[in-house]
Amino acid sequence: MYYDFKVKIPIIKGKIYERKIKGVTYINYEYDRVYKPDKKYNIPKRTTIGKKCDDDPDMMYPNPNYLTYFPDAELPTDQGRDDRSSCLRVGAWIVLEKLIRESLVDKLIHSIYEDERGSGLFLDLVSYYIVTENNVGQYYPDYAYNHPLFTPEYKIYSDSTVSTFTNQITVEESVQFQNEWNSIKKKKDKIYISYDSTNKNCQAGEIDIAEFGHAKEDKGLPIINYSVAYDCKNREPLFYELYPGSIVDVSQLQCMLNKAVAYGYKDAGFILDRGYFSRENIRYMDKCGYDFVIMVKGMRSFVQDKIKDIYGTFEDKRQNTIRRYQVNGITVKTPIFYSDEKDRYLHIYYSYGKAASERSELESKIDKIAAYLKKLEGMQVKVDKSYEKYFSLEYYHEGQDDECFVCGIEKSSVIEEELKMCGYFCIITSEDMTAKEALELYKSRDASEKLFKSDKSFLGNRSMRIHSGDSLEGKMLIAFVALIIRNRMYTKLKDTEQEMLEKPNYMNVPASIRELEKIEMIRQADGVYRMDHALTATQKTILKAFGIDANYVKRKVREISDQLKYKA
Repeated sequence: MYYDFKVKIPIIKGKIYERKIKGVTYINYEYDRVYKPDKKYNIPKRTTIGKKCDDDPDMMYPNPNYLTYFPDAELPTDQGRDDRSSCLRVGAWIVLEKLIRESLVDKLIHSIYEDERGSGLFLDLVSYYIVTENNVGQYYPDYAYNHPLFTPEYKIYSDSTVSTFTNQITVEESVQFQNEWNSIKKKKDKIYISYDSTNKNCQAGEIDIAEFGHAKEDKGLPIINYSVAYDCKNREPLFYELYPGSIVDVSQLQCMLNKAVAYGYKDAGFILDRGYFSRENIRYMDKCGYDFVIMVKGMRSFVQDKIKDIYGTFEDKRQNTIRRYQVNGITVKTPIFYSDEKDRYLHIYYSYGKAASERSELESKIDKIAAYLKKLEGMQVKVDKSYEKYFSLEYYHEGQDDECFVCGIEKSSVIEEELKMCGYFCIITSEDMTAKEALELYKSRDASEKLFKSDKSFLGNRSMRIHSGDSLEGKMLIAFVALIIRNRMYTKLKDTEQEMLEKPNYMNVPASIRELEKIEMIRQADGVYRMDHALTATQKTILKAFGIDANYVKRKVREISDQLKYKA
């Protein structure tokens, strides 16, 4: 967003740079330099402050960043300067305001921030994260300039104020919000909670919990672990955790279970990925009184034994087919580890597609190993013992210290046994259910995986853009609240789409936001904001998913217009 008046381009040696993009020359200001000890050079921090005038090379059209970094600059008095755009995008904000109110998130935030300015700015940042798919505080003023706000008097805060506000959000406020959020959840009916984690690479050096660990996307950097518990029945996030990058998933589970107990979730089960499978975790869930649905990590020996017992009894039987997922399944009641005090339900599945893929991968792996060993024949080398799984490694000795590799002999029986296991996978449940029910429950965790995708791709959290632990806590709390609201938006759109005969391409969150952003209020000649045009058919369809019609939009537009008129 650029203002419609001109100012002189600042003259600061070594700080002002021009950058031409698609025929437009932008003026960039270098506001800082950060020294990187590992690279031994400074990295400049720059931002765009204006757009160069075509008719006057000494002048530019400024943007809000110019006013942030040059607050004492003289502005033209004859043209004046509006503190708000003459065109406000209201559609997405109207939907978000309704979702925030329905979820009671506004009341919870107001209980944390008694000052309405604090709670208003928090909710504005939540909306900003969702609408712009960005978490960069630097661009918040641009968003605030052309959108309605929750902040009293529609005050537009600078990016430095946003940064200060985010840094001041404490761990105590995060804990308070999660405590109150979970206290309003109904806990009478049994729910299944999907629990999953991810991690984020971290370049900042002042974050204590950033440690080296098992990164999902290894960039050689310390990481921060981040997990979310998701209610699969009511389809909403419940709580989140931040913990050091060196802690593995299997170790963190018991801490999470203690939190679930503290939040009052008694009649509940947990849906867990294979990374959480361990004897200790299963025993701890028993101790807490929680049921579980968990994928078995790898092809464990006890699973192989059970597959061998039932081999050929269900793979081709129509009564064992689960057509939705194109697999066959069977359930076996059995203890799952030595000294297990309970029988568990071992659900074994076979997929022809998975079998073909895994057999191809295994054969390719064997061929690569064989080719590698062939190159080493006759050389004085000691082959890594990991190859002994599939090959017998033969050597001969020329002298006391001279050991020569002869060849690798394929272990046919071992490879054949592994080929037999291709296409099988296993889910274990504590509760008696069919193989189909267990698979459907496990697949319901897809929603929590989409949640992580939303967090990274649609809230800008692939990169947190932080320099301290304080700002991390603040951004994660804002992002979690944004995740709650965005997930609510996602489920309402999907529910509506399922009822439609045709599946339009705009019934998803990004596309619907783009369409809703086209609903605008224009400031007309009398200074009053009014809708520029009626709602389109597409906009009406999207709004209907949230229980909003044209009259609701008109009423909200009048309210916003009245507030802006009163402010003026």
